[in-house]
Amino acid sequence: MGLKVRWIRTVGYDTHNQRLADDFGNVRNPGTDIEVVSLKNDSVTHHLEYQSYEGLVTADIVRVVRDAAVQQFDAVVVGCFYDPGLMEAREISGDTVVVAPCQASVELAMSLGNKFSIIIGRQKWADRMESRIREYGFHHGLASFRELGLGVPDFHKDRAETERRMIAAARKAIQEDRAEVIILGCTLEFGFYRKLQEIVGVPVIDCALAAFKRAEALADLKRRFGWKPSRVWGCEPPPEDAEIHAWNVFAPSLVPIGGRVWNPWEQ
Repeated sequence: MGLKVRWIRTVGYDTHNQRLADDFGNVRNPGTDIEVVSLKNDSVTHHLEYQSYEGLVTADIVRVVRDAAVQQFDAVVVGCFYDPGLMEAREISGDTVVVAPCQASVELAMSLGNKFSIIIGRQKWADRMESRIREYGFHHGLASFRELGLGVPDFHKDRAETERRMIAAARKAIQEDRAEVIILGCTLEFGFYRKLQEIVGVPVIDCALAAFKRAEALADLKRRFGWKPSRVWGCEPPPEDAEIHAWNVFAPSLVPIGGRVWNPWEQ
Protein backbone atom coordinates (compact mmCIF):
# COMPACT_ATOMS: atom_id res chain seq x y z
CA MET A 1 0.00 0.00 0.00
CA GLY A 2 1.27 3.47 -0.88
CA LEU A 3 1.94 6.35 1.50
CA LYS A 4 -0.95 8.54 2.60
CA VAL A 5 -0.31 12.21 3.36
CA ARG A 6 -2.93 14.69 4.58
CA TRP A 7 -2.37 18.43 4.17
CA ILE A 8 -4.43 20.62 6.52
CA ARG A 9 -5.28 24.12 5.34
CA THR A 10 -5.71 25.88 8.65
CA VAL A 11 -8.60 28.13 7.61
CA GLY A 12 -12.29 27.70 6.90
CA TYR A 13 -12.35 28.16 3.14
CA ASP A 14 -11.31 25.89 0.30
CA THR A 15 -10.37 28.26 -2.55
CA HIS A 16 -6.85 26.88 -3.00
CA ASN A 17 -7.43 23.24 -2.03
CA GLN A 18 -7.41 21.87 -5.58
CA ARG A 19 -4.42 23.98 -6.65
CA LEU A 20 -2.35 22.73 -3.72
CA ALA A 21 -3.39 19.12 -4.35
CA ASP A 22 -2.32 19.49 -7.99
CA ASP A 23 1.02 21.07 -7.02
CA PHE A 24 1.77 18.27 -4.57
CA GLY A 25 0.64 15.71 -7.13
CA ASN A 26 3.26 17.04 -9.54
CA VAL A 27 6.12 16.44 -7.07
CA ARG A 28 5.02 13.38 -5.10
CA ASN A 29 6.83 10.08 -5.28
CA PRO A 30 5.13 7.17 -7.07
CA GLY A 31 2.60 5.57 -4.77
CA THR A 32 1.90 8.57 -2.53
CA ASP A 33 -1.77 9.46 -2.05
CA ILE A 34 -2.57 13.05 -1.09
CA GLU A 35 -5.53 14.56 0.70
CA VAL A 36 -5.93 18.33 1.10
CA VAL A 37 -8.54 19.43 3.63
CA SER A 38 -9.65 22.80 4.93
CA LEU A 39 -11.21 23.38 8.32
CA LYS A 40 -14.89 23.69 9.05
CA ASN A 41 -14.54 26.98 10.89
CA ASP A 42 -16.84 29.92 10.19
CA SER A 43 -14.86 32.32 12.39
CA VAL A 44 -11.40 32.06 10.83
CA THR A 45 -11.93 31.92 7.09
CA HIS A 46 -9.00 33.49 5.25
CA HIS A 47 -5.75 33.67 7.24
CA LEU A 48 -3.97 33.31 10.60
CA GLU A 49 -2.05 36.58 10.50
CA TYR A 50 -3.11 37.27 14.08
CA GLN A 51 -2.28 35.02 17.03
CA SER A 52 -5.85 35.33 18.27
CA TYR A 53 -6.98 33.64 15.05
CA GLU A 54 -4.35 30.97 15.59
CA GLY A 55 -5.80 30.29 19.01
CA LEU A 56 -9.27 29.86 17.55
CA VAL A 57 -8.23 27.08 15.15
CA THR A 58 -5.76 25.16 17.31
CA ALA A 59 -8.39 22.77 18.67
CA ASP A 60 -9.65 22.15 15.13
CA ILE A 61 -6.14 21.28 13.96
CA VAL A 62 -5.66 18.82 16.83
CA ARG A 63 -8.95 17.10 16.02
CA VAL A 64 -8.14 16.79 12.31
CA VAL A 65 -4.71 15.35 13.11
CA ARG A 66 -6.26 12.84 15.51
CA ASP A 67 -8.71 11.85 12.76
CA ALA A 68 -5.78 11.35 10.38
CA ALA A 69 -4.20 8.98 12.90
CA VAL A 70 -7.45 7.02 13.19
CA GLN A 71 -7.68 6.90 9.37
CA GLN A 72 -4.08 5.58 9.30
CA PHE A 73 -2.45 8.39 7.36
CA ASP A 74 1.31 8.08 7.37
CA ALA A 75 1.92 11.82 7.70
CA VAL A 76 0.10 15.10 8.17
CA VAL A 77 1.16 18.66 7.38
CA VAL A 78 -0.23 21.55 9.40
CA GLY A 79 -0.26 24.01 6.51
CA CYS A 80 0.65 27.41 7.97
CA PHE A 81 4.10 28.95 8.50
CA TYR A 82 3.23 29.81 12.11
CA ASP A 83 3.22 26.00 12.66
CA PRO A 84 0.02 26.34 14.74
CA GLY A 85 -0.78 23.55 17.16
CA LEU A 86 2.23 21.51 16.03
CA MET A 87 3.32 20.19 19.41
CA GLU A 88 -0.27 19.62 20.54
CA ALA A 89 -1.04 17.73 17.34
CA ARG A 90 2.08 15.58 17.60
CA GLU A 91 1.09 14.47 21.08
CA ILE A 92 -2.15 12.93 19.80
CA SER A 93 -1.04 11.69 16.36
CA GLY A 94 -0.42 8.03 17.21
CA ASP A 95 1.91 6.56 14.57
CA THR A 96 1.27 9.44 12.17
CA VAL A 97 4.17 11.85 11.59
CA VAL A 98 3.23 15.54 11.89
CA VAL A 99 5.14 18.23 10.00
CA ALA A 100 4.76 21.99 9.61
CA PRO A 101 6.22 24.50 7.10
CA CYS A 102 8.38 26.72 9.31
CA GLN A 103 10.30 23.90 10.93
CA ALA A 104 10.62 21.96 7.66
CA SER A 105 11.82 25.00 5.69
CA VAL A 106 14.32 26.22 8.26
CA GLU A 107 15.87 22.76 8.66
CA LEU A 108 16.19 22.54 4.88
CA ALA A 109 17.66 26.05 4.63
CA MET A 110 20.33 25.23 7.19
CA SER A 111 21.30 22.22 5.09
CA LEU A 112 21.85 24.48 2.08
CA GLY A 113 23.52 27.54 3.60
CA ASN A 114 24.64 29.28 6.77
CA LYS A 115 22.15 32.15 6.83
CA PHE A 116 18.57 32.43 5.60
CA SER A 117 16.09 35.25 5.16
CA ILE A 118 12.33 34.85 5.19
CA ILE A 119 10.09 36.80 2.83
CA ILE A 120 6.90 37.66 4.69
CA GLY A 121 3.77 39.53 3.76
CA ARG A 122 3.65 41.94 6.69
CA GLN A 123 6.04 42.85 9.50
CA LYS A 124 3.32 41.74 11.94
CA TRP A 125 4.26 38.13 11.20
CA ALA A 126 7.91 38.42 12.20
CA ASP A 127 7.56 38.14 15.99
CA ARG A 128 5.54 34.91 15.85
CA MET A 129 7.85 33.33 13.30
CA GLU A 130 11.00 34.40 15.12
CA SER A 131 9.75 32.83 18.35
CA ARG A 132 9.17 29.56 16.50
CA ILE A 133 12.64 29.63 14.94
CA ARG A 134 14.20 30.32 18.34
CA GLU A 135 12.19 27.44 19.81
CA TYR A 136 13.52 25.10 17.09
CA GLY A 137 17.12 26.12 17.81
CA PHE A 138 17.87 27.80 14.47
CA HIS A 139 17.88 31.47 15.48
CA HIS A 140 21.62 31.68 14.78
CA GLY A 141 20.87 31.11 11.10
CA LEU A 142 18.23 33.84 10.73
CA ALA A 143 19.62 36.75 8.72
CA SER A 144 16.43 38.79 8.41
CA PHE A 145 12.77 39.08 7.61
CA ARG A 146 11.89 41.04 4.49
CA GLU A 147 8.28 42.16 4.10
CA LEU A 148 6.26 42.64 0.92
CA GLY A 149 3.51 44.87 2.27
CA LEU A 150 0.90 42.25 1.37
CA GLY A 151 -1.60 40.28 3.42
CA VAL A 152 -2.21 36.59 2.88
CA PRO A 153 -5.23 37.11 0.57
CA ASP A 154 -3.20 39.49 -1.62
CA PHE A 155 -0.45 37.22 -2.98
CA HIS A 156 -2.40 35.97 -5.99
CA LYS A 157 -4.50 39.06 -6.75
CA ASP A 158 -1.75 40.54 -8.93
CA ARG A 159 0.91 37.90 -9.38
CA ALA A 160 3.18 40.14 -11.44
CA GLU A 161 3.26 42.75 -8.68
CA THR A 162 3.82 40.10 -6.01
CA GLU A 163 6.70 38.72 -8.05
CA ARG A 164 8.23 42.17 -8.47
CA ARG A 165 8.12 42.75 -4.71
CA MET A 166 9.57 39.31 -4.02
CA ILE A 167 12.52 39.91 -6.33
CA ALA A 168 13.27 43.27 -4.69
CA ALA A 169 12.98 41.81 -1.17
CA ALA A 170 15.14 38.79 -1.98
CA ARG A 171 17.86 40.95 -3.52
CA LYS A 172 17.98 43.16 -0.43
CA ALA A 173 18.13 40.09 1.83
CA ILE A 174 21.08 38.70 -0.12
CA GLN A 175 23.00 41.94 -0.66
CA GLU A 176 22.30 43.77 2.61
CA ASP A 177 21.59 40.96 5.10
CA ARG A 178 24.00 38.42 3.57
CA ALA A 179 21.36 35.73 3.30
CA GLU A 180 22.48 32.61 1.45
CA VAL A 181 19.05 30.99 1.27
CA ILE A 182 15.61 32.57 0.86
CA ILE A 183 12.46 31.10 2.39
CA LEU A 184 8.99 32.10 1.23
CA GLY A 185 7.28 32.47 4.59
CA CYS A 186 3.66 31.67 3.74
CA THR A 187 2.12 28.57 2.17
CA LEU A 188 0.13 30.84 -0.17
CA GLU A 189 3.38 32.13 -1.64
CA PHE A 190 3.29 28.95 -3.74
CA GLY A 191 4.09 29.15 -7.42
CA PHE A 192 6.78 31.83 -7.23
CA TYR A 193 9.94 30.08 -6.11
CA ARG A 194 11.30 28.78 -9.41
CA LYS A 195 11.50 32.07 -11.33
CA LEU A 196 12.67 33.93 -8.22
CA GLN A 197 15.42 31.37 -7.70
CA GLU A 198 16.60 31.76 -11.28
CA ILE A 199 16.74 35.54 -10.94
CA VAL A 200 18.46 35.91 -7.53
CA GLY A 201 20.83 32.96 -7.85
CA VAL A 202 20.42 31.35 -4.43
CA PRO A 203 18.10 28.55 -3.21
CA VAL A 204 14.53 29.81 -2.76
CA ILE A 205 12.44 27.47 -0.63
CA ASP A 206 8.72 27.19 -1.27
CA CYS A 207 7.60 26.37 2.27
CA ALA A 208 4.55 24.40 1.11
CA LEU A 209 6.62 22.09 -1.09
CA ALA A 210 9.30 21.78 1.58
CA ALA A 211 6.76 20.70 4.19
CA PHE A 212 5.02 18.26 1.86
CA LYS A 213 8.26 16.58 0.77
CA ARG A 214 9.51 16.39 4.35
CA ALA A 215 6.26 14.73 5.39
CA GLU A 216 6.57 12.28 2.52
CA ALA A 217 10.20 11.50 3.38
CA LEU A 218 9.46 10.95 7.08
CA ALA A 219 6.49 8.75 6.17
CA ASP A 220 8.81 6.65 4.03
CA LEU A 221 11.35 6.38 6.86
CA LYS A 222 8.58 5.27 9.19
CA ARG A 223 7.53 2.54 6.78
CA ARG A 224 11.09 1.38 6.09
CA PHE A 225 12.70 1.59 9.53
CA GLY A 226 9.89 1.94 12.05
CA TRP A 227 10.91 5.51 12.95
CA LYS A 228 7.55 6.72 14.20
CA PRO A 229 6.64 9.33 16.83
CA SER A 230 7.88 8.56 20.33
CA ARG A 231 5.28 8.04 23.01
CA VAL A 232 7.24 8.34 26.28
CA TRP A 233 7.96 11.22 28.68
CA GLY A 234 7.15 14.55 27.03
CA CYS A 235 5.67 12.73 24.01
CA GLU A 236 3.22 10.74 26.15
CA PRO A 237 -0.37 11.05 24.84
CA PRO A 238 -3.53 11.12 27.00
CA PRO A 239 -4.69 7.68 28.16
CA GLU A 240 -6.61 6.10 25.31
CA ASP A 241 -9.27 4.15 27.24
CA ALA A 242 -9.39 5.90 30.60
CA GLU A 243 -9.76 9.39 29.15
CA ILE A 244 -10.00 9.71 25.36
CA HIS A 245 -12.69 7.07 24.93
CA ALA A 246 -14.28 7.40 28.35
CA TRP A 247 -14.68 11.16 27.98
CA ASN A 248 -15.43 11.05 24.25
CA VAL A 249 -12.71 13.64 23.68
CA PHE A 250 -12.34 13.03 19.95
CA ALA A 251 -15.81 12.04 18.82
CA PRO A 252 -15.88 11.39 15.03
CA SER A 253 -18.85 13.75 14.71
CA LEU A 254 -16.67 16.61 15.98
CA VAL A 255 -13.97 16.37 13.28
CA PRO A 256 -14.07 19.88 11.73
CA ILE A 257 -13.23 19.13 8.10
CA GLY A 258 -14.86 21.43 5.55
CA GLY A 259 -13.53 21.17 2.01
CA ARG A 260 -11.70 18.05 0.92
CA VAL A 261 -9.71 17.10 -2.21
CA TRP A 262 -8.52 13.51 -2.56
CA ASN A 263 -5.70 13.04 -5.04
CA PRO A 264 -4.85 9.31 -5.15
CA TRP A 265 -1.84 7.96 -6.98
CA GLU A 266 -2.75 6.40 -10.32
CA GLN A 267 -0.57 3.69 -11.75
